[in-house]
Amino acid sequence: MAALGVAMLASLPLAACSDESRLVVHTATGDHTFTVEVVDTPEGRAKGLMYRQELAEDAGMLFDFKQERPVSFWMQNTFIPLDMVFIGADGVVRNVHVNARPRDPTSIPSDGPVQFVLEINGGRSKEIGLVAGDRIEHERISNEK
Repeated sequence: MAALGVAMLASLPLAACSDESRLVVHTATGDHTFTVEVVDTPEGRAKGLMYRQELAEDAGMLFDFKQERPVSFWMQNTFIPLDMVFIGADGVVRNVHVNARPRDPTSIPSDGPVQFVLEINGGRSKEIGLVAGDRIEHERISNEK
């Protein structure tokens, strides 16, 4: 029993270092930190930010598809404008769709394989100077070049 207690205590520092809610966007204008919700299940990805009425300025949602593949999003039941940042497994931004229109059923494709998609407030990517080629830092993203 004592060994179990020691093993549990030994794992605490590792768990304390883990923070999936923190994401950093590295742009030419500097580093920008966002607090994100991570979704990595089909159900979570299907719901996303639908039905939300607001999103804090430096908040967002990070979709993890677990492997690179072409993906597509839509805004049918989403009530706030969003920027969609399409990100490769290596953390490099592949492309950015700015100001997706609320309640629009039009498909928004990734224009190639990606593993992650970051949704943030519409227009926010332009405010921070986020463009294709910039890097995203997050616990789930391997930033090996």
